[in-house]
Amino acid sequence: MPRPSHDGEPRTKALLVEDDPNIVDLIRANLAVRGFDTVISTDGGDALQLLETERPDIVLLDLMLPDADGMEICREIRERSPVAVIVVSARRGERDKVTALNMGADDYLTKPFSVEELLARITATLRRTRPSVDTSPVASTIVAGDVVIDLGDQRVTRGGKPVHLTPTEFSLLRELATNRGKLLSHAHLLRCVWGPSYQTETEYLRVYVRRLRTKLEDDAAELIITEPRAGYRFAAEPASPGARQ
Repeated sequence: MPRPSHDGEPRTKALLVEDDPNIVDLIRANLAVRGFDTVISTDGGDALQLLETERPDIVLLDLMLPDADGMEICREIRERSPVAVIVVSARRGERDKVTALNMGADDYLTKPFSVEELLARITATLRRTRPSVDTSPVASTIVAGDVVIDLGDQRVTRGGKPVHLTPTEFSLLRELATNRGKLLSHAHLLRCVWGPSYQTETEYLRVYVRRLRTKLEDDAAELIITEPRAGYRFAAEPASPGARQ
C-alpha cells in the first residue's frame, strides 16, 4: 500500500532504473522533496520484480544498463502494466526515441537534463496516465463500426472483445473521437494529450496514431484519417453501413 503523506493522500511512488549513482542521488533527492517515494534498480535485473511488488506510479528508465536491455525492459513493463514510463537516456538519436515510444514509453528525455524539466515531464505524464473522472458534456459512449469507446469507464472494445490501451493511447483516442469528423492539428493533439511543451514533438503523435490504428483498424475500416501536413480526424458517421471515410 502507498505510504500516506502528511495530508493523508497516498505518496506517489517512482521506480528508478538507473546505474549511475550520481543520477540516482540527484533524482531521488529531488523527488523526496516533492513527496515521492523512490525505489531503485541499479542494473535493471530486478526491475520487473519491483514493478510487481512495489506497484509504482511511474517508471524512470535508463536504456544503457550493465546487465539488461533497457528497450526490452520497456517492452516487458508495457506488456505487464499501464504504469507511466519515462525513458531517461543518453541516447539522443531520433531512432532510439521512436523505438522507445513504440515499445510503450510515454515520454523520452535525453541526458543531460535539468531537474526542472524532469519534474515537469513527470507531472505531465502522471496527469495523463492516472485515472480521471470524465466530466465532458459529450456522449459517454462512442460507437464507430465494431469499435465501442466507453468514455466513463475508459474502456474500448472491438467486435465485443476488450482492447487494451495504455492511458496515453486512450487519451489520444478520446480527443479524436469526441471531436468526431473535425480536423485536429498536430499541435492541438500534442498540447491536449501530452501538454503545452510538447507541441513540436510530432514523432510522439505519429507513433501513437500508428499504435491506435494497429489495435482498432482493419482493411475495411479506417477510423483515424491523416490529413497530410495538417493533422488527423476521427472518421465521421458513415453515410451508409460499411461506408469507408
